[in-house]
Amino acid sequence: MSFPTILLFFIYTWCFGYTATNIINANIKNFYERNLMRIGIGLVLLPLIGIFLSLIRIPLDWKIILFISITPAAFFLIKNKEKLNFKPKIKKSDIYVFIVILLFLGTFYMYHKGAFAYPYLEDDDPWSHAVGIKFVSIEKTVFMPVEMGRRLQYLHPYPASYDLIFGILHQTSPNLMWTMKYFNALIISLSIIFFYFFVKKFTGSQKRALFSTFALAMIPSFLSHFIWAIALSVPLYFVAFYSIEKIKDNKKWIYISALMVASMLIMTPTHSTYFGFFFILYFMTTSILKKSFQTKLFITGFSGLLISFLLWWGPMIKTYGFKGFIVAMDLAHSDLWSFGGTGDRIYGLGDFIFAQSQNMVNNPVGIGLFLSVLLVLSLLVIFLRLDTLKNEKNQWVIISLVWFAFTLYAVNAARFPVKLSPFRTWMLFAIPLCILVSQGFLFLTSLLKNNLAKITLIILIIMGMWYTSGLQKFELNTSPGWPPGAFWTSVDEVQGYTWLTTLPPNTKVFSYTNEGVIIGYGTFSCVWCDENVEFKKTAINQSANDLHSWLKGQEYEYLVLGGQEAMEYGVDTLNTKVNELASSNLFQPVHQTQSVIFFKLV
Repeated sequence: MSFPTILLFFIYTWCFGYTATNIINANIKNFYERNLMRIGIGLVLLPLIGIFLSLIRIPLDWKIILFISITPAAFFLIKNKEKLNFKPKIKKSDIYVFIVILLFLGTFYMYHKGAFAYPYLEDDDPWSHAVGIKFVSIEKTVFMPVEMGRRLQYLHPYPASYDLIFGILHQTSPNLMWTMKYFNALIISLSIIFFYFFVKKFTGSQKRALFSTFALAMIPSFLSHFIWAIALSVPLYFVAFYSIEKIKDNKKWIYISALMVASMLIMTPTHSTYFGFFFILYFMTTSILKKSFQTKLFITGFSGLLISFLLWWGPMIKTYGFKGFIVAMDLAHSDLWSFGGTGDRIYGLGDFIFAQSQNMVNNPVGIGLFLSVLLVLSLLVIFLRLDTLKNEKNQWVIISLVWFAFTLYAVNAARFPVKLSPFRTWMLFAIPLCILVSQGFLFLTSLLKNNLAKITLIILIIMGMWYTSGLQKFELNTSPGWPPGAFWTSVDEVQGYTWLTTLPPNTKVFSYTNEGVIIGYGTFSCVWCDENVEFKKTAINQSANDLHSWLKGQEYEYLVLGGQEAMEYGVDTLNTKVNELASSNLFQPVHQTQSVIFFKLV
């Protein structure tokens, strides 16, 4: 564990958020809300700042990021030193915040426990992200020469925000696997806090916000501890919409909100697109309800889109050319209205109502029985009271219903011609659902006047949600049986590769086929280096002497052969190469299982 890196994470994010809110003189009265949301705002700003630095060729070095974050924050701290109050008075209303913090801690415990339940990265995506993160940490940029092609899956033209943040963190935390698992779990857990303050502002009710947040913590379909860029994107939806909601109090929030929108549009292709849909529906619904064009929202959205184009999408199109960009983004063979995903399928009613402990690891499905009943009750109450809910105070209900209808279609879109990766929208479907179920909860509790009866009902609802949703979510996210990826040839091979974790960080290890696992396990091979790419094309045919000479020249210390090489080159070729290396006296076998053997260069 790297305590300095944990501290730096909060320094970077809080300082960026503190500076942004002070520039516009943001009026966030509550001490806890003010400082916790500064972390969220700073986290959204960090990718924008990093990409801008890369564009103007300033290295993404953690010391530079620290300086840029601390310097303006220190100026405002000194300027406002007479107003500083680090001993806030605890109000009765702060109890809600403390409960939310407990939910955050419980959620973080769950995700952290699950992420470290096995000694590898789960499924395929994290291994590819490990390579991008390593690139950023070493090269201190998110840009590569276009002639390199797409050597790194999750760097340009793919939005680089996730790898950028983790690359900076990795510079002060040498254990890459720990860095990825810990901070991925931390960021998705912070969504609990961000969601509470968003819903509180959105609905104007602490009670609604607290129950909605509890529902989000319980519902299985809202995020697992899976490591991918969506784990950064979705938690920050709430920070962005919190900022947008704050425009109602102070029009200067337009500046922060525009930056929030810009950053959200360069997080990940699918969920940046979905954020755009959420924003458009929010803008259109608000304009219709208020019977006027919402100029401030339009300026916010348009400015954010323009900034995202200037910082990322424009440079990518310039780098690749428009046709090259389309090809590089894998859009050439897709319809603009129909993008499928690897986990897409048609869902039945049971998939919604009954939560399962055995579930998809990247985006679990399901709501849970108690939450499903509460949702039906909430929708019934809302439609019976629809006429009274159209006033400005209750516009959140209509917006939530619009989001709910949109995400309900998106989840079920596998059966329709218009779709965008339906299985990945379960987490988005959970957002309006958890906001809406607060209506049914408050309706039920309002029926009881006796405090003891009301408390008993609340306990029953909490227990019901736990046993039919939360327990299944906990079991899934703490299960040690998550798969390590489809490219592995056997469990024995995975176990063999864990030996790499015993080597010093960044020890150079040569792989004929898969540098992602070399880097993911904390050692190193330069995936993006021209000489490495060229040598690999003929490496399997190199003699032991030539191979040893080249590896020594590149400062490699180890070489690996195993099941993946057998799949790539054939078993006979693999056995021949193993025997050749072992008999050459230039390579010493140092670790071996049935499926993999590691040689140390002599």
